[in-house]
Amino acid sequence: MIRPYTYFSTLLLLFTACGSPGSSSKNAPGAGLPRQDSAPVAAAVKNIVFFGNSLTAGYGLKLSEAYPALIQHKIDSLHLPYKVINAGLSGETTAGGNSRITWILRQPVDIFVLELGANDGLRGISLAETEKNLQEILDKVRATYPDTKFMLAGMRVPPNMGKEYSDRFRKIFEKTARHNKIAFLPFLLEGVGGEPSLNQADGIHPTAEGQKIVAENVWAVLKNLL
Repeated sequence: MIRPYTYFSTLLLLFTACGSPGSSSKNAPGAGLPRQDSAPVAAAVKNIVFFGNSLTAGYGLKLSEAYPALIQHKIDSLHLPYKVINAGLSGETTAGGNSRITWILRQPVDIFVLELGANDGLRGISLAETEKNLQEILDKVRATYPDTKFMLAGMRVPPNMGKEYSDRFRKIFEKTARHNKIAFLPFLLEGVGGEPSLNQADGIHPTAEGQKIVAENVWAVLKNLL
């Protein structure tokens, strides 16, 4: 932001910068002209909300080891004006998220990353219900903050759920992202899911090392929205 100095400040600056001992500021080049400050002002900090379940919350780990915190470190290292808000809740389904989103929207949202659906799949919840909830969450955010940028993280279910169900489940996320024309990460756990060394004892939640890979997966898409 450019701010004009007062007349007194102008004279003082000109005298200090241009005047030599014994010289008069009124004879200095540019004397009497208003001086403007060209120093850049820091951009306003914007919020990135990660709205998800235990994968986002960092189940079994320190909050600082969850991928949203790792994304914040990346943002800080690049000196970008964004603050990450981890709105992950362990055990959350899309229905739970649909009920909870109004509370989250009490704070400004500039970028909204939606990571929900895994618990729906594991519980065998109706695919139509999952799709409906995902859409309603996006609609509520957009209605409250029309200029929000969106990213949807896709999820898959274990093969023991059956190929037909697995395929249909995966396509819910593709369809939702395409319908809303938003940034899309096909599989949040790419390179992590099914890898014993990168998951905790339950075989579902990433270890700290696994979360680092998840963070890279997310960053590859998210960086284009910043």
